[in-house]
Amino acid sequence: MANNNSSSAASAAPKASFWRDPDKRAIIYQVAVVAVLAWFVYAIINNTATNMEQRGLASGFGFLSTSAGFGIISTPFVEYSEESSYFTVFLVGLVNTIIMAFIGCVLALILGFIVGIARLSSNWLVKKIATFYIELFRNVPLLLQILFWYSAVLKPLPGPRELHEAGEKVFFSINNRGLIFAEPVGQPGFENVWYAFFAAIIVTWVIKKWAAIRQMKTGQQFPVFLTGLVLIIGAPLVTYLVMGRPLNFEPAEMSRFSLRGGVTVIPEFVALLLALVVYTASFIAEIVRAGIQAVSHGQTEAASALGIKPTHRMRLVVVPQAMRVIVPPLTSQFLNLTKNSSLATAIAYPDLFSVFAGTTLNQTGQAVEIMAMTLAVYLTLSLLTSGFMNWYNSRIKLVER
Repeated sequence: MANNNSSSAASAAPKASFWRDPDKRAIIYQVAVVAVLAWFVYAIINNTATNMEQRGLASGFGFLSTSAGFGIISTPFVEYSEESSYFTVFLVGLVNTIIMAFIGCVLALILGFIVGIARLSSNWLVKKIATFYIELFRNVPLLLQILFWYSAVLKPLPGPRELHEAGEKVFFSINNRGLIFAEPVGQPGFENVWYAFFAAIIVTWVIKKWAAIRQMKTGQQFPVFLTGLVLIIGAPLVTYLVMGRPLNFEPAEMSRFSLRGGVTVIPEFVALLLALVVYTASFIAEIVRAGIQAVSHGQTEAASALGIKPTHRMRLVVVPQAMRVIVPPLTSQFLNLTKNSSLATAIAYPDLFSVFAGTTLNQTGQAVEIMAMTLAVYLTLSLLTSGFMNWYNSRIKLVER
């Protein structure tokens, strides 16, 4: 009887008013926020369109088919001339940015791991050198480092005429024009060297899987790294020798004023790459150190008690566990390196920001379109990098039973 009275009393209780219902208030607040954002976006678009109309600026992407009319000092993988369109300029800048970001991330990762592990070394000298490196380059502005490598290190180098005589064949040279070396030209049959290289990678992967299964069954380790290294280097080398060395090196030739031919790596590329790698690696080194120190010391002691060698202990026990701590902040450093490459405009390296958001914008005045394309490229590169690193992080994370 008491239960019936309490249920009837609850049903008879008055409902909360509209403004006192938290669910309904939340819906109203969300609708209001969306409406304000929509109005804000509309106001920006309308204001931009009005200003462009008042100044007689045409909108749209038709300018991309117009001839650029200026030269670019480095156009890898893209055929470019002064008659090429602005869209080709965009492609050149995009390729240069991707090359710089990819090579920079790989080299910064390698250098950062070496310095980070050296920071934990028991050798006093190695530890102090690593500490000095980190504290020096981490606390000097990146733009200053770029200008230092470019203006104080590379530009004062002697010119080609001071190093070589006219008519001289040059296989390698370092001068104020950059790094110049002989161009490798493949001959018929050289494609077999590439086939051997990729086949060696596949065989190494198979050996790695087999070695893991063998270790789980017997507990015995197999030297996968050394075996793979011998295969990846040895198989192409043997194929190269068997095929009669089907690769020629065409050297650069010193003309009256400069070197002609060969492959040239411009000093702007070298300076920017050095600055980005050295600067970013100083942060990665600290991330690596923190990740290794986050691994329980008992893991190291257990590995030592099992008689595992120090190098194997670091590679097989400590680093795999530390990667779960290292990867998330490492992703941020890769993103920073990619975005910091836009500082290339300070030394006129033709990346996307320099030749497209800089020169092209000044010539065409299509600020909205060019900024939108540039922002889309950096956003896409960042999302792809972040997506890959998140995928890798999910592969190595601890899985609870």
